[in-house]
Amino acid sequence: MGRHTRALRPVEDPEVVVGEPNDAHDDLAKALYQEFGGSLMAFALRLTGHDRQWAEDVVQETLIKAWRNADKLDRQPEMLRAWLFTVARRTVIDGWRSRSVRPQELEEIESDAIAVSDESDRTLAAMIVYEALQGLSPEQREAIQQTYLRDRTVNEVAATLGVPPGTIKSRIHHAVRALRRALRERG
Repeated sequence: MGRHTRALRPVEDPEVVVGEPNDAHDDLAKALYQEFGGSLMAFALRLTGHDRQWAEDVVQETLIKAWRNADKLDRQPEMLRAWLFTVARRTVIDGWRSRSVRPQELEEIESDAIAVSDESDRTLAAMIVYEALQGLSPEQREAIQQTYLRDRTVNEVAATLGVPPGTIKSRIHHAVRALRRALRERG
């Protein structure tokens, strides 16, 4: 069938009981899917924020409503398209409303299994390191801060402080040993 070029055939079977699904309705549903399925899916994807599963559900629900209302539909392609897109849009709106009113159900998880992200461990560790740094001599603390915390080379620190690089290396060596000892004592 060409896109929007001819009307889908009306139900003309005298055996058709209004409101009850039948083969003619099935044929209509297939024809609607062939004619409008792709554009309806693209429309539903945009409306659902590109949630493919939800968009597929919207298309399916829209076609089911068309199947149920086959005897009431205007068979002109532009009218069918308008009806289908309106039903799809309303289905998505109803979905958004129900999601905002009713929280999404989740499986119950044991509270012991939930990892709560807090900064208490990091804060405690920072406090312990800070206290350990306070136990160093001012020269050792400066060498550690410049090399480890400010990411400078030994030669850069030596030039900044006006001492030989060997002196900076020695301060760092003794400072690291003192920090290890202080941190071991604090646990």
